[in-house]
Amino acid sequence: MFQKDMKISFLLDFYGETLSERRREIIEMYYNEDLSLSEIAEQTGISRQGVRDSVKKSEKELLELEETLGLAERFAKVKKETSDISVTISKLIDIADDETVKNSLSEIKDRLEKLEI
Repeated sequence: MFQKDMKISFLLDFYGETLSERRREIIEMYYNEDLSLSEIAEQTGISRQGVRDSVKKSEKELLELEETLGLAERFAKVKKETSDISVTISKLIDIADDETVKNSLSEIKDRLEKLEI
């Protein structure tokens, strides 16, 4: 049995549409639905080895796309940075004396949070 790399589930969100429908379906069952290779083989009508090969090929393709494009890594960095900025703004709101400054900071924080990153 091989170990699941949970990074693949994250990469599926970014690059899953680049896989064939069949391979995407198989790898989603494996990572997102947490089905075993045998369970997937039963549901799809292909051999357990065929499922394993499909999962491995899909993993390789997703990892190569991330290595080339880096979208998932950039997304994670932007998400962390916006979260850190939001925390800093909250601290500034707490210590600000001027109501206009507090309101402006609150508006900036709200706009940042609406980005839904």
